[in-house]
Amino acid sequence: MKVSDLFILHQGNGLELLNMELSENSEINFVSRTAQNNGVVSQVELYGDLKPFKAGLITISLGGSVLASFVQLNPFYTAYHVMVLEPKLQMSFNEKMFYCMCISKNAYRYSYGRQANRTLKDIELPERVPAWVGKISISHITTTTKQEQFVKLNVSAWKDFQLQQIFNFKKGKRLTKEDMNEGRNNYIGAISDNNGVRQLIDAAPIFSPNCITVNYNGSVGEAFYQSEPFWASDDVNVLYAKDWKLNKYIALFIITIIKANRYRFGYGRKWTLEKMKESIIKLPTKKNGKPNWAYMERYIMSLPYSDKI
Repeated sequence: MKVSDLFILHQGNGLELLNMELSENSEINFVSRTAQNNGVVSQVELYGDLKPFKAGLITISLGGSVLASFVQLNPFYTAYHVMVLEPKLQMSFNEKMFYCMCISKNAYRYSYGRQANRTLKDIELPERVPAWVGKISISHITTTTKQEQFVKLNVSAWKDFQLQQIFNFKKGKRLTKEDMNEGRNNYIGAISDNNGVRQLIDAAPIFSPNCITVNYNGSVGEAFYQSEPFWASDDVNVLYAKDWKLNKYIALFIITIIKANRYRFGYGRKWTLEKMKESIIKLPTKKNGKPNWAYMERYIMSLPYSDKI
């Protein structure tokens, strides 16, 4: 069964956010081709006489984050290259989520040069939704963080630091497939998801927690905070706080900055241990010129959903 057998395909609005009136109090979302935040990049006001799409429909990115698929919980407008799917028959929220997952799993077939404009309708989907889909309870994520708690950034006042000034570096250790048996300990590989955990193994951990892992090969520049003991592959560098105390909030702040440097490297130019040590990042500082760790912690804790970290 194809996508077009189950859904009516509507072209999105093709609007540009710069032409929209932004409003934090609006219930209308603006959906772009991002794979983050359910595809929503902002809240906007009504756009003239154009009615927004109704809540409950599915949005699919045709370019950018190709086949990023989401069920929209609010009325919405869309940017360019976003398709809107309307079920031909009544579907529960869980069923829509199931089909979003099925569609997004085809993303590997596409790339920046090959979008899904013409082929989305022909993607094969299961004819029936498995029984377990209806039994799963999917609750909405809520946050207790209040907007007035938000801490503002002043990046212009930040200073440069080499990573080796603030971190001690260790290199992961190679483990062959023959030595990988199923177990309970995290094995960190050079991947871009699942917090870097490629699989669970029975080999004893070789690294203690409360550190940051950064891929120098594979998905170069992907970084994660590790809160449990682990084994890291030789494609991963492990960063421990040098003379200060790291926690998960500060780690998330720094990880975001580290990942912003990914574009400098790739498969043909690996982020080797020496290059990583010498890499420069900007950080907020105190009057004495040292990194302001307390400020970084407060900033992350002030963000919406930080209470879920």
